[in-house]
Amino acid sequence: MCGIIRFNGEWDFSYIINESHTNRRKIMRTGKGKTFAALTAALLLTSFLTGCSMDTVGTADDSDTATAAAADGGQADSQGDSGETTDAETEPTTEAVPEDKVVHVAAAGDNLIHYSVYKNAEAYAQNGERYNFAPIYENMRYIIEDADIAVLNQETIISESNEVRGANGGALLFNSPPEVADAVIDLGFDVFTMANNHLLDFGADALEESIRFWNKKAEENDLTVLGAYLNEEDANDIRIREVNGVKVAFLAYAEHLNGFAIPEDSPLRVVMNSEEDVIERQIKEAKEEADAVIVSAHWGQEDTDYVSDDRKELAKKMVDWGADVILGCHTHTAQTMEWIPRDDGSRGFVYYSMGNFVCAQTDNFNLIGEIPEFDIVLDGATGEVHLDNVSCSPSIVHYDDGNFSNMRIYPYSKYTPELAASHGIPYAIPRGNYPDFSWDIINDIIERNFPEEFRRLDR
Repeated sequence: MCGIIRFNGEWDFSYIINESHTNRRKIMRTGKGKTFAALTAALLLTSFLTGCSMDTVGTADDSDTATAAAADGGQADSQGDSGETTDAETEPTTEAVPEDKVVHVAAAGDNLIHYSVYKNAEAYAQNGERYNFAPIYENMRYIIEDADIAVLNQETIISESNEVRGANGGALLFNSPPEVADAVIDLGFDVFTMANNHLLDFGADALEESIRFWNKKAEENDLTVLGAYLNEEDANDIRIREVNGVKVAFLAYAEHLNGFAIPEDSPLRVVMNSEEDVIERQIKEAKEEADAVIVSAHWGQEDTDYVSDDRKELAKKMVDWGADVILGCHTHTAQTMEWIPRDDGSRGFVYYSMGNFVCAQTDNFNLIGEIPEFDIVLDGATGEVHLDNVSCSPSIVHYDDGNFSNMRIYPYSKYTPELAASHGIPYAIPRGNYPDFSWDIINDIIERNFPEEFRRLDR
C-alpha cells in the first residue's frame, strides 16, 4: 500500500517514506537548500505517481508547480552533483581477448609406387579403369580427412609420355601412373612435396612434365605443390597455405638426385640440402610472410633408423632460422623425433624420417611408417605461434602373400596380431634381409623409433 497526501498546496511525503522505506531506491547523493528539497519532491513524485494511488486534499491547480519543480530539480542535479559517479559509470570495461587460431596437420612419408603397388591398383580396377589405387589407401582416410592440412611426400614422378615403372627390371627407376595422384588427392592430401632423389629417373623433360602435371592438379583441386620447380623464380615463390586464419609456409629440399644432374641449359630448379645459404634465406623469408613454417627434408641413409650428426646439425640450423616443423623423408624407415630448442626459449620439432607410406619392399622395417599429427596454434592474445598435441602414430603396409596380393595400409589401431602372422613378406621375392614379421617385431620397431611421449597407438 502507498499514497501521497497534499494539504493546501503542500506535499506530505512522510507517508510514502514510511510505507516504502524497504523498497525505495536511493536516487540522490547530495543537495543543498531548497533546490535539493524541490528535486527530492519531484523525483519521489514521479516515481510513485505511476504505481501508487494519490489522495488530494485542497486545490488541484498546483500540479503545474510540481512539474516546474521537477524540471528545475533536474538541472540542479546535473549542476550541483558533488562529482560522484554511478556504479555503472565506474565499472571497468574489458576488451574480449581474441580466440586462439588452430590448424591441425597430419603428414605421411614416402608414397613409393613400386611395380607391385601399381599392379595391385591394376587388379583393383573395374569398369574399364586402368588403375584403382583407392583400396590401398582407404583405411587411412579418416586420419587424413580429419586434418586441416595433410602433407604427403610424393616420391615418384608422373610423366605420361614415359612408360610406367616401379623399380622393376633391375633398375631403381620410378614413373607412376596419373591415377595415383587422383587417389591421394581424393584421400584428403592437399600438400605434396617432391624434393627427392628420383626426380631425374627419366630425365629433365620427364621432370618438367611431372611438375606441370602437378601444377595443373594444384589449380584444379586447390593443392600446394613444391620441391621441384620450373625455374629459379618458381623456386623462390614460397608456397603459403592459409587455413583457419593461420598462414603456413612450406619448403622442401633434397640431399641428392641419385647421381643425376639437371642439365646446365635447363631452367629447372631443385634446392639441395648443401645450399644452406639458400635454405636460410628462404626459411627466414617464409617466417616473415607466414605464421608457421614446415620444411620437408629429404635426407639420411636408407634402411637404417640411425640419425647422423650432420642431420641433427642441419635440423638445428633450420629451427634456429625459423622452421617450426621438419618432416624427414627418404630413409624408408621410421626414425625418432624430438623437440629442438631455440635460444629465445621457443622451440621447433623434427620427425627425422616418416618412413614409407606405401611400398612393396621386403624388409620388415620398411613396412612400418609414421603418421605425424600436430596442432599449429596462433595465440589470440600475443600473436605468437606454438605447437600443441604433437604425436605420431604407426602405419603398416600389408600384403597377403609372396605375390604382394591385396595390398593395403593399416593404422596401428586397426591392425591385429592375426594380420601380422599372415603377412606375405616371408614369402616375397626378392627376399629381404629381414623378412620375419610378427606383432612383436612391429612393436619392437615402434618401441625403438617412436618416443613414448609422442607415441599414439589409438589413432
